[in-house]
Amino acid sequence: MLLAWPAQAHVKWFAPYIVGAPPRPISATLADTWFWLGIVLVMVFFLATRAVEKTSAGEAILGGLDRLSEPLWGRLDDFVRVVIGAFFVAIFAVGGVYLTPDLKTPSEMVSWAQLLIALLIFSRRTQPLAAVGIIGLWLLALRDYDIFHLLDYLALGVGVAAYLVMEASSNAEWRKHRFQALRWGVAIALMWSSLEKFAYPDWFYPLVLEKPFLTFGLPRDVFIPMAGVAEFTMGFGLLWTPLVRRLSAISLFVIFNAAVYPFGRVDLIGHALIMAVIVAIAADHTREVYFLPKLKKALTGIPVGLTVALMLFVASYWGLHSGFYGSQGTAAAGVERVTHTPDVEHPHGGQNSQPE
Repeated sequence: MLLAWPAQAHVKWFAPYIVGAPPRPISATLADTWFWLGIVLVMVFFLATRAVEKTSAGEAILGGLDRLSEPLWGRLDDFVRVVIGAFFVAIFAVGGVYLTPDLKTPSEMVSWAQLLIALLIFSRRTQPLAAVGIIGLWLLALRDYDIFHLLDYLALGVGVAAYLVMEASSNAEWRKHRFQALRWGVAIALMWSSLEKFAYPDWFYPLVLEKPFLTFGLPRDVFIPMAGVAEFTMGFGLLWTPLVRRLSAISLFVIFNAAVYPFGRVDLIGHALIMAVIVAIAADHTREVYFLPKLKKALTGIPVGLTVALMLFVASYWGLHSGFYGSQGTAAAGVERVTHTPDVEHPHGGQNSQPE
């Protein structure tokens, strides 16, 4: 966790990037000693956490977390709905974006749609309409942005939309899974975006040059792969057993808050939904494990699950990129599409920015 703090800021918001550029071969990551050191450290801590969780000490820790979060747990739906509404009010006020700082749009109608979504959230009767609006904004962004780029935001959008529909439902069986929808949305979003640190480590170089303290004195090419491992595995941890997922959520909350200092209020607004869900996961008192419970409760399930998750996400990321752009990417056609250039005063681009 200590090695990964501020690097969790979404690189596409603060540095130049070319989505269609060919990613670095995954073999380069597999040959990286620091990647494997990160994996080993994660295995040690996850296995230790799960071993403690199976004892009376683990239940005592969970009980302590329950007591600390009791006031929030009692009104967790209100908290999540308010933050979702506040997020859409914030991006309405910022203006000129679809859902995040790098998804720019000149359309004023998009901003007014965001305000309408915020208003719809405050009644359970209209929450499903707000969910439709969130998916609609993502679909609208397809007019201006490549689908591979928008995959960064698909899981979170679907998770939030599913939560709004389930939370408003009168069906108890549906409603009890609403926080799971949020967890899966955030977990998948984190695991997917973490792969940029392996596929495009050079995207992070301008940030390291501008803010060298981000690496805590570590060499750049040591820090970036280990930060990628941290982001992927803590996202994976959100889907595991109660103690693993709650401690992963607490760690991520510290990390995302630490990123606000160097990157400012735009980072806070952009990550507000993720941070809210992370708080909800940390405050979640439920002990049930719904998906593959036998695998998750066994110690051997951690290395098996993490291996399968890595293989699935890596195959999807590199495979889809190759499917959309070819093995040589847009570089083969001489195309370079950089959405913005680094600028301390205007980190999200200015007049020279080109829509992606």
